[in-house]
Amino acid sequence: MISRPLVRTMALAALRCMTVATVWVGVLPAVEDDPVRVHKVVLFSSGVGYFEHDGSITGNATCELNFKTEQLNDLLKSLVLEDLNGGHVGTVEYPSLDPIAKTLASFEVDISGNPSLAELLSQLRGAEVVAVRGADTFTGTVLGMESHVVALSDKNDRTEQVWDLNLLTDGVVRQLHLAEISSLTFTDKKLQDELTKALGALSQARNQDKKPIQIHFDGQGQRQVRVGYVIETPVWKTSYRLILPDKTGGNGQLQGWAIVENQTDEDWTGISLSLVSGRPISFIENLSQPLYVPRPVVEPELFASLRPQNYDGGMVAKDGAMVGDRKAERQMGGADMEAAAAAPAAPASENAVFAAAGSFQAMDVTRSIQAAAQADQLGGVTSFTVPSVTLPRQRSAMLPIVTAPVAIEAVSIFNVQALANHPLVGALITNTTGNNLLQGPVTVLDAKGYRGDATIDNLPPGDHRLISFAIDIPVKADATSQNSDRTIASGSIIDGILQLSVKQVDSQTYQFDNGASDDRVIVVEHPLLTGWDLTETVPPFEKTPTLYRWKVAVGAGKSVDFTVKQQQIQSERYAILDMDLPSIEVYLKNGAIAQSVKDALAKAAAMRTELATIQRGIDDHKSTLTSIAEDQNRIRENMRTVPQSSQLYERLETKLNAQETDVETKQKELDDLQTSLEAKRQALNDYLSHLNLQ
Repeated sequence: MISRPLVRTMALAALRCMTVATVWVGVLPAVEDDPVRVHKVVLFSSGVGYFEHDGSITGNATCELNFKTEQLNDLLKSLVLEDLNGGHVGTVEYPSLDPIAKTLASFEVDISGNPSLAELLSQLRGAEVVAVRGADTFTGTVLGMESHVVALSDKNDRTEQVWDLNLLTDGVVRQLHLAEISSLTFTDKKLQDELTKALGALSQARNQDKKPIQIHFDGQGQRQVRVGYVIETPVWKTSYRLILPDKTGGNGQLQGWAIVENQTDEDWTGISLSLVSGRPISFIENLSQPLYVPRPVVEPELFASLRPQNYDGGMVAKDGAMVGDRKAERQMGGADMEAAAAAPAAPASENAVFAAAGSFQAMDVTRSIQAAAQADQLGGVTSFTVPSVTLPRQRSAMLPIVTAPVAIEAVSIFNVQALANHPLVGALITNTTGNNLLQGPVTVLDAKGYRGDATIDNLPPGDHRLISFAIDIPVKADATSQNSDRTIASGSIIDGILQLSVKQVDSQTYQFDNGASDDRVIVVEHPLLTGWDLTETVPPFEKTPTLYRWKVAVGAGKSVDFTVKQQQIQSERYAILDMDLPSIEVYLKNGAIAQSVKDALAKAAAMRTELATIQRGIDDHKSTLTSIAEDQNRIRENMRTVPQSSQLYERLETKLNAQETDVETKQKELDDLQTSLEAKRQALNDYLSHLNLQ
């Protein structure tokens, strides 16, 4: 007999223990009043959290956790258990996530279709029941249900369907009107239990949001148990306050606040909270849903026949390339670069909104804030641990985790894609806190008040980042001066192909006019083009995969021009045999091409000239032969119209004979020219095919 309910609504992930007074023999354990509660939470920036509970149990015990349905997969994938002082971890039970209709159909009494009493009794034919009708009690076996239609006693001639229970009692079949039966009891305890379990499953299915997990521990005496698991949690976030130094060369102050949410249904009371900056790989796999493998239907061999086989095509896996890191180059060159390092900090922005004025004292935002977290380095990531945190469920909190000085260099940053006419007021921050700093918004302040907002990316210890938080209005910028130059760098001949190295040089001049009363250090960001190299330009102090960065010093009231040149060497190929003579003449005049190459080109040009001369002779002879043929056709037509004995006929015949002699001469000359052309062309081909000059 069940002594108390097994399922009780609890806070998410809160544990309660149910001790077993005797060895498990179908008796549910009793429940202790003191739950085993969460004492440690570790939140990761990848959206998961590790929760750990501990507490005391006695003897054989079952601990119950309640989780949301969507958290079951994470729980089944990550659950870890420990039973101290000689105990052992037993089974872990959880409700099936089969559709409720499938679950209800597994019981002896199927209530999946919300059956009526008549339909329920129809399922239970042969079951023994006790039926009460008024003062009479009948004990017997259900034979079945029978329905018939009866007329209602009204003037509308209406009818209704009524049901009778056919009950076998002591060899007598009794028919009892179902509507007259006041109670019905099953005498078979097993049948009662089946109906109770089916109703319990139906009740539990209504609460789809919570699923109880039961963990069985086996052991003797009082001992400690611990339960840990990983589930999805909100990503913990960071926001920063950056207080600029009041003089050049001084360190600024960085405050880091962690924003955490307790989205569980349990209060955190005095827990150890760790915030890890790393991003462990985490995924969800469907472990809670029952999976059924389709099985083939085997036909008798007499009727079976071989079915066509269909094999899917395979895809060959390609090895992925690993992207390498680019090490930043931090080299500065030139006297202007050295002067940049000594330049004073940028002035306070004109948009300070709560600067000290009158009798009010400026707010010292660093005086009362101390980091509540202890930072530890864990394999390249930082874990911020707050030893005691109390946060009610469904509430959020801000926790100070970083208060440390940072190295700051005041700069202005110019990127034509960000703003075309002015640089942005900013700073070059070096992470001297010793901790990994997560990305987040930065509110920038100084002694006079608010300066602006910025964002910062993930920043490892010792690394640096640029931030910008205002427009540097006194400084004007112009990046419209651009130039492009294309020249031949060298030339060679390989197997009759003229190969040219063409150098393309693009230059960009940045003009800065500092109208402020103090100096500026301007960080110029210029696009890094793939396949292009810097030329005639001082090395940048750093570069990214997409940008070069230079520091340019601009004195107060001064103007400075800074030019960036990038070059690209391209290869062009031309078949000399197909080149026209004017193009060859152009390359013969180019000073970057070696003289041996020019001599070869000149010889090839001379041979091409001979070919052109012969070709013109061939064309002239063909044209002459065509004209003679046309004139001969005219003479023959005239000869057909005059008598053969006439003097005109004789004159036309004489002229025709002379033309035939001229045709024979011209045709022989044409054949000789074509033979010479082929010989000259073959000579040029032979010359070029074996010509290799660097």
